[in-house]
Amino acid sequence: MKKTIADVLVEALLNAGINRIYGIVGDSLNAVLDSIRRSGKIEWIHVRHEEVAAFAAGADAEVSGSIAVCAGSSGPGNMHLINGLYDCHRNRVPVLAIAAHIPSDEIGSDYFQSTHPEYLFQECSHYCEVITTSKQMPRSVTMAMQTAVARSGVSVIVLPGDVAGLEAADLPVPEHVFHVTKPVVHPSEPELRKLADYLNQDKKITLLCGAGCAGAREPLMQLCDRLKSPMVMALRGKEHLEYDNPYSVGLTGLIGYSSGYHAMMDCDVLLMLGTDFPYRQFYPEKAIVLQVDIQSSHLGRRTKVDYGLCGDIKATIEAVLPLLTDEHNDKHLRKSVDRYMKVRKELDELAIGKPGKKPIHPQYLTKVISDSAGENAIFTCDVGTPTVWAARYLEMSPNRRLLGSFNHGTMANALPQAIGAQVANPGRQVISLSGDGGLAMLMGDLLTLKQHNLPVKVVVFNNGALSFVELEMKAAGFLESGTELVNPNFAMVAQAMGMEGIRVEDPAELEGAVERALQHDGPVLIDAVVNRQELSLPPKINIKQAEGFTLWMMKAVLNGRGDELIELAKTNLLR
Repeated sequence: MKKTIADVLVEALLNAGINRIYGIVGDSLNAVLDSIRRSGKIEWIHVRHEEVAAFAAGADAEVSGSIAVCAGSSGPGNMHLINGLYDCHRNRVPVLAIAAHIPSDEIGSDYFQSTHPEYLFQECSHYCEVITTSKQMPRSVTMAMQTAVARSGVSVIVLPGDVAGLEAADLPVPEHVFHVTKPVVHPSEPELRKLADYLNQDKKITLLCGAGCAGAREPLMQLCDRLKSPMVMALRGKEHLEYDNPYSVGLTGLIGYSSGYHAMMDCDVLLMLGTDFPYRQFYPEKAIVLQVDIQSSHLGRRTKVDYGLCGDIKATIEAVLPLLTDEHNDKHLRKSVDRYMKVRKELDELAIGKPGKKPIHPQYLTKVISDSAGENAIFTCDVGTPTVWAARYLEMSPNRRLLGSFNHGTMANALPQAIGAQVANPGRQVISLSGDGGLAMLMGDLLTLKQHNLPVKVVVFNNGALSFVELEMKAAGFLESGTELVNPNFAMVAQAMGMEGIRVEDPAELEGAVERALQHDGPVLIDAVVNRQELSLPPKINIKQAEGFTLWMMKAVLNGRGDELIELAKTNLLR
């Protein structure tokens, strides 16, 4: 049998260490699927929606530290990939997407399922090219994978179904399909000295640290000690820096803590390290702002920056430490940490569960999960209130991970990301913190857990509403509309799919239900009925938001919905 272009693609993927592809089959993928079948070395992870395939591949790449692959058939199939690929691209994880295409001789004829994928994927990829001849392979796939790895993002190979089945050119597939290089990048000596000059002034300095600080924990601890600086974290920095950190004063932003907000607003110098934190209203207006980022294009794009440097965070901090003095007052640090301890105590006091007092507080649910989960657990969280409670109540450790759609901000990411994380780590505990709206959006892929026997534990925060959207409406002065969800008993849905399903309504039953789920050898869904009226307010409430909330209360009374105010008060004031 003659070697086809699809065979060359599969051979290149095998040489790149790929042993699984996430996707849904379709006739435009027939040649690729047949080559995968004949190789016997790549597992096809059959999901129920291509969006899930892309999310899962992104989580796989995130936790495995290497490139992952997903695929979609022509037209609607590869279009379904787009949302998940946007998330991968914005999370800066290397993913290769194989986007099948209509027959090559029908391109331009408005054929059945016709699209232009080379245009569709441009904004969510670094590389997107169409394969039209045998001589493009394997070079195109090697360029695609190298680009994805080098630039930490998405590459797309557009492959018409008929072209995939053509006889391959007599070109060798390289043994090393892509090359991972990790050069040490830090600013020049004059730049480091100028940065040190800013930091050596005896002023109140606060650090804002993000995902770019991964691997730089120890030098960052030394830097905080030298500068007597509190450390504020962006959400993606939480998993790398929060645990065992005496300088931590929590997160800032819409889901952060007041302590983190004040530590930034009260400082004279803000040092941004490896973060592209987007919310401009949470930056100080009068402080000197310094920024270090490996992506020089990030410098100064969120707030005015007095001095910006391009460099790896670990290498840059290690290089600047010898240039720093020890003559810093610790008053700012002590004040910020004290404020954080008070905030942390107040938050922990909300994470309670009283037997018989229904519904369950979501803070208590999250704390029970955090306390019960393994030390190397991988958590995924849906956008909205599950992310809020994860940010505030999940305790991280050196080996725990937290994944979410923290940059793209899409619903329904938690279950798909849990699938990819579990496939990549079959012996590791994976827990999805799913919103009821998010789970319902891609609920069909609970079947993927069953079909592939993935022991993911899905925890549903079932409050019968798109509750974060409701809070945004209230803050803007609108009566919530279109946010109510008529939910099934999710535990019974899971049972109908052949999974273990547990429904919990009473706080007294929660700890036992979580322990039972975590000990079960297989997928489990916990349907936890939680309080809809729980407020997850940002650390800073501006005048406009306060006016909006007052307006909402007036409208609620005038529209005969005063009972909601009573429930709101009971939930948030009368604990």
